[in-house]
Amino acid sequence: MRSAVAITALVLLAGARDAGAQSSGAAAASCDVARAAGVSAQQLTSGQRPRAYRLFVPPGYDGHTRLPLVLDLHGSGGSSAGQARTSGFETLAGSERFIVATLDAEGARWNVPVQDGRPDDVAYVTDVIAHVATLACIDETRVYATGFSGGARMSSLLGCRLGARLAAIAPVSGLRFSEPCAGRPVPVLTFHGLADPQNPYDGHAEGRGAEWLESVPDALAGWARHNGCKGEVILDDPPGPLSTMRYDGCVDGAEVRMIRIDGLGHTWTRKEVDTTAVMWQFFKSHQLRK
Repeated sequence: MRSAVAITALVLLAGARDAGAQSSGAAAASCDVARAAGVSAQQLTSGQRPRAYRLFVPPGYDGHTRLPLVLDLHGSGGSSAGQARTSGFETLAGSERFIVATLDAEGARWNVPVQDGRPDDVAYVTDVIAHVATLACIDETRVYATGFSGGARMSSLLGCRLGARLAAIAPVSGLRFSEPCAGRPVPVLTFHGLADPQNPYDGHAEGRGAEWLESVPDALAGWARHNGCKGEVILDDPPGPLSTMRYDGCVDGAEVRMIRIDGLGHTWTRKEVDTTAVMWQFFKSHQLRK
């Protein structure tokens, strides 16, 4: 428990330090989009394909105040309903007042690494952001992406391809650094179990394709290079199952950080560390500069 508190405190302190640098600027413009609170099923067309997603608007939504938007992506073989249960973001959004869009991959698998002939999921995510903006008041300087497993690999790709739209990303159990990766520095927080057999921490998964060669520390280092961080990785390893790897001195406060969980397999944990709560504190500390 002491180590969990220590790790959480490190994340929150980093967020508080960066918040001032990230949130300078004028208040968001006024908005007027009425919407009932709660969960709804949404449909749209993206790339001439019918697509769908799950939308959650928190209680107390007034149709005028612009709220942050969290994009939540399921793992391979999963669904938006399952991911909503896994992450619990809708419950947290009710008290913290933000909007959640939980997305659905076609055939339950994201197009990452990108293959011709499959849906353009980067365009789909772009279209979802635009679609949500027609249904509710969102603050487009505070749009964030997360995902589990295959959704983590997809949210990693989004950090490279949609960095101009996303204030931060937080992949869980599947961080990647997808080259070529252009654009602005993107704050990154990731969580990974050291005993994960599905997305091995050390990479080089037996009998799989090239996308499984990259280790999680290598992916973290790739994001550190992209974000212009200074120096070598810093390991904070207090007693207990939790430790962090982080890079300091990143451009525009775009921190790069991993929470490692000793003994944890392939799961979005709420036990050793409250992944969802810590992630939201990280998201809250980052905002696009306009």
